[in-house]
Amino acid sequence: MQFQFENFASFLAMNGHGPYVWFSYGVTIAVMAALVLVPVLRQRQMREAFRRQLRQEQARRRSEIARAASETAAAD
Repeated sequence: MQFQFENFASFLAMNGHGPYVWFSYGVTIAVMAALVLVPVLRQRQMREAFRRQLRQEQARRRSEIARAASETAAAD
């Protein structure tokens, strides 16, 4: 089997095309990683926002129940 390049340095240089090729690979990998990470991070933020909203609603309901109970106790 015969390799295209004589050594690793010539493989990286790719007859002068190396910087373009390796930059293209880097951009492709970065974009693919972003396509995976952005939705995961956005989902995490949305879940936290929903949890925060649920806690606020539960606290408001508890305070309304406590206020109603104190009003009925004061009316008696």
